[in-house]
Amino acid sequence: MSMQNQREVYGRTLVELGEENPDIVVLEADLGKSTMTCYFENAFPGRFFEMGISEANMTSFAAGLSLAGKIPFTNSFAVFAAGRAYDQIRQGICIPRLNVKIVGSSAGLSDYGDGSTHQSVEDVAIMRAIPNMTVLVPADGIETRKMTRAMAEYHGPVYMRLNRDDLPDLFPPDQEFVIGRPYLIRDGKDAVVFANGLMVSKALEAADSLLSRGISLRVVNVSSLKPVDESALRVLAGGMKGIVTAEEHSLIGGLGSLIADVFRGEGIPMKSIGIKDQFGQSAHNYAELLEAYGLGSGHIAAAVLELLK
Repeated sequence: MSMQNQREVYGRTLVELGEENPDIVVLEADLGKSTMTCYFENAFPGRFFEMGISEANMTSFAAGLSLAGKIPFTNSFAVFAAGRAYDQIRQGICIPRLNVKIVGSSAGLSDYGDGSTHQSVEDVAIMRAIPNMTVLVPADGIETRKMTRAMAEYHGPVYMRLNRDDLPDLFPPDQEFVIGRPYLIRDGKDAVVFANGLMVSKALEAADSLLSRGISLRVVNVSSLKPVDESALRVLAGGMKGIVTAEEHSLIGGLGSLIADVFRGEGIPMKSIGIKDQFGQSAHNYAELLEAYGLGSGHIAAAVLELLK
């Protein structure tokens, strides 16, 4: 299975968009060699704005560029993109519904070396709670490219979170990405896992491991958390004995909360895999953190088995 880095794909896609549309501009908070906006800076230095470690000012500046007819993409680590500039995002972008794209890099626990201050476990919840904000979480590099292009075409505020590590390619290359649509990645007949980001690949690993027990697991990529086609989610859960949600984010306010709202009162058993009400921490490697926080494929498989009892 081929692997790609979402940040790398995103940076190169920005250059493609810049070549196609002169109104695309990029703003950076002193992290261009990590977020990979350095590619855009090299290609279009006159349309690249290095704002320094000042996400709030960057966000307000982006709002002004939007009012002047530009399509600004702001960039920082997810924990800073969503948290440090919250007031400016709410007041200056989402209330007037300006055409600004906010990209949070190194999301979740993927920045394993820098600990809790740099690991975003609550960014999706923050962004989902703001009216007029669209919230996206791609599963791999293929979807990242398609999603970035869809963001540029969509008029209005969008937040996208990206992983720091290389991820396996899962999204069908010939599949169109549409904001709001969930995608069936693997069919099954016993239970369904709704996942996004890295956790889609973990769900597929869990599906493989459960085959030996005679369990058929359906895997659905819910990369659009807001908006989302609720009727499509219900169709994808049709005939299932249970639902598991899997996300590299707090269990509060993320995918698990979304699915619980959609299926509330419908009587289908559900379990949620995610980060409990706690911050991240430093580790020797990413895999170590994922296991410590209950985000491995084994945790998904165990949740499915518990449901099917």
